[in-house]
Amino acid sequence: MIVIGLRVVCLASAVIALSDPATDLPRFGKPLNNLTVSVGREAIFTCIVENLGPYKVAWLRVDTQTILTIASHVITKNHRISVTHSGHRTWSLHIRDTRETDRGWYMCQVNTDPMSSNTGFLEVVVPPDILDYPTSTDMIVREGSNVTLRCAATGTPEPTVTWRREAGGRITLSTWHDAQVLEGPDLELIRVTRQQMGPYLCIASNGVPPSVSKRILLVVHFPPMIQIENQLIGAYENQSLVLECTSEAYPRPIVYWTRPTNETIVNDNNYKMDLTTSGYVTTMRLKIKSIRPQDYGSFQCMATNSLGETDGKIKLYKIPKPPSTRKPNSRRDSKKYWKIDQKRTQETGEIKDELSLKDEDDEDSMDFQSSTSDGSSHQSSPSHIPALLILTLALRLTS
Repeated sequence: MIVIGLRVVCLASAVIALSDPATDLPRFGKPLNNLTVSVGREAIFTCIVENLGPYKVAWLRVDTQTILTIASHVITKNHRISVTHSGHRTWSLHIRDTRETDRGWYMCQVNTDPMSSNTGFLEVVVPPDILDYPTSTDMIVREGSNVTLRCAATGTPEPTVTWRREAGGRITLSTWHDAQVLEGPDLELIRVTRQQMGPYLCIASNGVPPSVSKRILLVVHFPPMIQIENQLIGAYENQSLVLECTSEAYPRPIVYWTRPTNETIVNDNNYKMDLTTSGYVTTMRLKIKSIRPQDYGSFQCMATNSLGETDGKIKLYKIPKPPSTRKPNSRRDSKKYWKIDQKRTQETGEIKDELSLKDEDDEDSMDFQSSTSDGSSHQSSPSHIPALLILTLALRLTS
């Protein structure tokens, strides 16, 4: 009886030793990772527990001390929270459609004694956004005044604001400083000029896509001014001519021309006005089809807007008409010259034949005179006849 009792006690002790939880407690397979997700995305914490046994895994929100899940059950009333597991070893906490309020510490806890836990931080980042207020809207200023463009942006992390010109030019801050890109929420322009007019881009970025931008149009008002390259032009009657003025003004001016009689010019058969506008620059052209005597004098190009009016003068004076020179037609003229050369060759041949015939006649005449002479030594000389023929030939060749 005693021996049997001892055997039972030993067996019971062995069973208790094998089932003692202290000999094989659950342990975490790896630390809980910190997470960074964009707002609106899903965050998933994964907790690996080895040798879970009869124990349970729970998820908690540390900063609010809220129990979210126990085992497979969701305790919180937040419908965006859920839990999944794989073989009671891998436990995952799902937070769908994350919000900025979800940022904080989360705990994976096993109900051992003492309690064991693993914690991780959830960072919810927010893409940048530009606020309508106090961000500047399109602005209209007078030339020479000071202006400040503002760009207010939010986001997590806090975004950086940069400024660019939409057309890609440089931003002029003063007479001694300009840059392609400037950083900061405020862009201050001192004594603004017409060259600084145009659209500016305020760009906010914080490393979380996408970056955002806002277009702010800066309009600079100034009175008209006129530039004329040639203020004195000579022209002869019936000549066609183009007069040109360049006007700078904003708001865009009303432009027109006046003739020397101070009458406003309208388009007709002899005058035609043409305008080309680019930004605040307007190029005015007056095409005169044919200069008449009444056109000599001062033409005026006029520009006016709500801030002022100005004019420019172009004086037209009379010059003599240059002699007309006919441009030769090479094909026609070469044919004409070929005919003239052929005619001259023929005439030269005829004259040579006449000369040879004259020489023969002269010789016969001389022979006849010598045969009928009465022995006197005086004879008439025929030398004047070839000279006359040579003169005739020269006149024909030069004609």
